[in-house]
Amino acid sequence: MEVLPKVESDKEVAIDEAEEDRQDETAASTLMLRSNPNRPERAQEVDLSQYPTSYKENSPQEKLLLAIADNFCCQYVHLYPDRKPLLLSPLNECGVQKFVSTTLRPTLLSYPELYSWEGCASFVSEFLSLEPLDPPIDPPRHLYSPTWLMQTQRGSCFDFSTLLCSLLLGAGYNAYCVSGYAVKEMCLLNQSLQECPLLGKATEQKRQVKKYSVKPPRDLRSGFEQRQEERRQADAQAILLKKQQEAERLQEERERLPPDPLLGLRVHCWVLILSGNREVPENFFINPLTGKSLSTTNKCFLGIESIWNHQNYWVNMQDCRFGCAEMNFDLGDAVKWEYLLYGTAGQSLLLIPDMKKQQEAEDDEEVQSQSHMETRCPGGMKVIQYRKAKLEKFAPYLLPDGLVTRLTSYSDLDCTQPSTVKEWYQHRHDHLEERELKKTSNVTIEHFRPGRSYALKSHRYITMTPETERQMDFYSHARADGLARRVEMPFEMTETFEDRPDFMYHRHVVFGKRIKVFGPSNTEAPDQGQRPLQKVVERFNRDRSKPAGEDVAERIFLVSEDRIQVTYHREDDRIIPAWRNFIKPRDSGDSQNPHSFTPQMASTFQVDPFEKPSKNLFLYEMLVHMMKEEERVALRVKESEKEVRAILGVREQEESSIELHISIYNTARNERARCHREALERTAKEERLRQEEKELDFLAPLLAQLGDPENLTRQAALQLRNDCLADLKQRLIDKANLIQARFERETQELQQKQQWYQKNQLTMTKEDEDEYLAYCSDAMFRIHILKLRLSRHKDKAPQKYLALDERLRRDPRLANHLW
Repeated sequence: MEVLPKVESDKEVAIDEAEEDRQDETAASTLMLRSNPNRPERAQEVDLSQYPTSYKENSPQEKLLLAIADNFCCQYVHLYPDRKPLLLSPLNECGVQKFVSTTLRPTLLSYPELYSWEGCASFVSEFLSLEPLDPPIDPPRHLYSPTWLMQTQRGSCFDFSTLLCSLLLGAGYNAYCVSGYAVKEMCLLNQSLQECPLLGKATEQKRQVKKYSVKPPRDLRSGFEQRQEERRQADAQAILLKKQQEAERLQEERERLPPDPLLGLRVHCWVLILSGNREVPENFFINPLTGKSLSTTNKCFLGIESIWNHQNYWVNMQDCRFGCAEMNFDLGDAVKWEYLLYGTAGQSLLLIPDMKKQQEAEDDEEVQSQSHMETRCPGGMKVIQYRKAKLEKFAPYLLPDGLVTRLTSYSDLDCTQPSTVKEWYQHRHDHLEERELKKTSNVTIEHFRPGRSYALKSHRYITMTPETERQMDFYSHARADGLARRVEMPFEMTETFEDRPDFMYHRHVVFGKRIKVFGPSNTEAPDQGQRPLQKVVERFNRDRSKPAGEDVAERIFLVSEDRIQVTYHREDDRIIPAWRNFIKPRDSGDSQNPHSFTPQMASTFQVDPFEKPSKNLFLYEMLVHMMKEEERVALRVKESEKEVRAILGVREQEESSIELHISIYNTARNERARCHREALERTAKEERLRQEEKELDFLAPLLAQLGDPENLTRQAALQLRNDCLADLKQRLIDKANLIQARFERETQELQQKQQWYQKNQLTMTKEDEDEYLAYCSDAMFRIHILKLRLSRHKDKAPQKYLALDERLRRDPRLANHLW
């Protein structure tokens, strides 16, 4: 009984001593890192004391690799004194030399976009910001780990390639880091002379040549005059072409950069992907600074010194006077590529460091959080300057309007006269995805994703004022009327439909000028009605369930002229269709009332001369039907005008108070979900605390029997005290009786076993005797334990009784009545 507290105190002392030792080691390590002269200047931005030990020291295998690399470098310098030193063992962020292959960490992150080389290259080019090499003709002294890069988001081209190659190797690509030489624009990430990839090139639509076409009429003009005109046009075209070529030459001279005095000497690092893995058909380069793929024969790459991956290091022995165009990337050819580690024996030295790198890669994956995937660019934004264009990228939710990309096109090389501005949005509550503003014409084009009100797909407009020029496209399958497009002019409106049950696909409306309405005080009153209709044209597709002569192809309501024209579909063996024209009666204000009809009100053309003419009753009924259809069409046109005003009103309201959609699972940004979750957690915590207090309250069962009164009388308090003490006394007695009963049972069983042994001792085998001895040993141990527990219980029982009595006297609910 006295030993347990002593052992526990010894453990606490040992833990405290170990914690003090660990803190001393951490402090010493931090002091050593701060005093390390090889430590980079910007290392103070990151707490290096939290880094694993493998960052701060080398294992025996890594030391052997460094020795092999130093020996290889000495032989290389001796054999090739004219070549630049190789990048073999640069310093890491902790100022420790590391072999370049050990810096690569094949890592596969749990993001689908990082499973392809396009996604990996795009992420690295956007996530990091470039720090040019200084001096530009020498490799860097430091090569930082991916962990460091993920925290600082800055690095040289070698750091870009290290991070990208690690991701590509983890995704299953046969990737290598390449140390070589490139042009100045690539080394300094100067894209001002390149076309922006988001600018779509205008493609000329090929003219479709029909197999059967009507021959043009015979040309009766003079051949001599035509030749003279063609000659004059050719001369004018030649002069125009010469001026255009001269203008292009002058423009090229203005854009031409001055010659680079360090051409062929600027050091650059990029990534090589060899064919084979991941169904890569041919070798290609990736510029990690831009995330673009380039051919291995590209003229921007001027030479290669060495390449490496996580398994080996190769030195290029081929001639690079003509760049990389004729280079062979068969790494198994020892004549063209000199390797550092030979076979599996040498490469096995990288296996043990790889085990550490695997754990560190898992740490990198933790560092690579969802926030990094969202912010991408340093600070959440990045600006790239292209030729006559500027591309701006923003992190989601960074700007209040949901803007993620803005592309500004300019009409001049100095980028001072913007011509077009295209913007891309995400997470907009109004489902806006893209907006394009043409500065020259002041035309705005907006594109929406499915799901917004009125199924609006795109909106082209100059101003948001109603009854002006605009074009609206809709998701026709999401609308009951099948509307696909609505084009509005000041006095016209054209609607296009798709997949309607009535086969209508076109409606064209012509409006008249509004009539000014004056109020009682001879002041102009606001016009609440629609614009007066002058003409409505509706066209229908062919309905094969009806004869062509009865299937309406077009109907024209000439409202201002009180006339209706109906044209039917053409028969397959006819060249002209049938039609009917109607003149509405003068008293046609209400189509529900009967009207006077005369044969002069209807005129009919029948394609078949032998077909019987229609009777007057049929023509009258058809006229009445057309008049009712005209009224319905007028109502539909009025509804279309109201819908346009409603859409414009909703858009103005949405732009005045922009809202972003936040998922309920995004508790970091969804304030309502976060507050709701915190409220639930707070309620659960309070309930748990109440339950724990209730479970620890020894008076709770007794108070429940009394109905949980708020105030206790002296008699009730004394009764609670006596009941509680009696309950404890009974529990102590029961426990003592239980221990005593177990002690007596074990003793009795042991005596019975001993008597059995005395009777059968002479006939027992060796195994039976060993079993008997083992049983006796266990039984004696149990009896001893029960004897100790019973003795301890008898000693502690009075103390527990007195402690409970003292606790009851100090309880605030009973204290006033017991003292």
